[in-house]
Amino acid sequence: MAVKYKQLCVKCKKSYVLVSYKDRFPVCFDCEKASLEGTIKSPKMKKLFDIPKDLYKKSGFLRSIKINYLRYGSLTDKQIEYFKKTVANLKKDK
Repeated sequence: MAVKYKQLCVKCKKSYVLVSYKDRFPVCFDCEKASLEGTIKSPKMKKLFDIPKDLYKKSGFLRSIKINYLRYGSLTDKQIEYFKKTVANLKKDK
């Protein structure tokens, strides 16, 4: 497990974001909220992205996957697999 620490959001410079050494561009949930909204037409993807908002607040990875889907319209099998694993781990940690 990587060491985590708080760093200021690089966009708004107001909110702190929990990051590790791997995060190069930490952005808070409030700054990415507008990018997360969009219409998802595929029923399979609607079900995949239908998770509580607090999980999106906790994980920048989950936010980036959803933003990439909304931007490009598709995901790879590996992205879907790791999205499901991350959701399961976050739910288990509750």
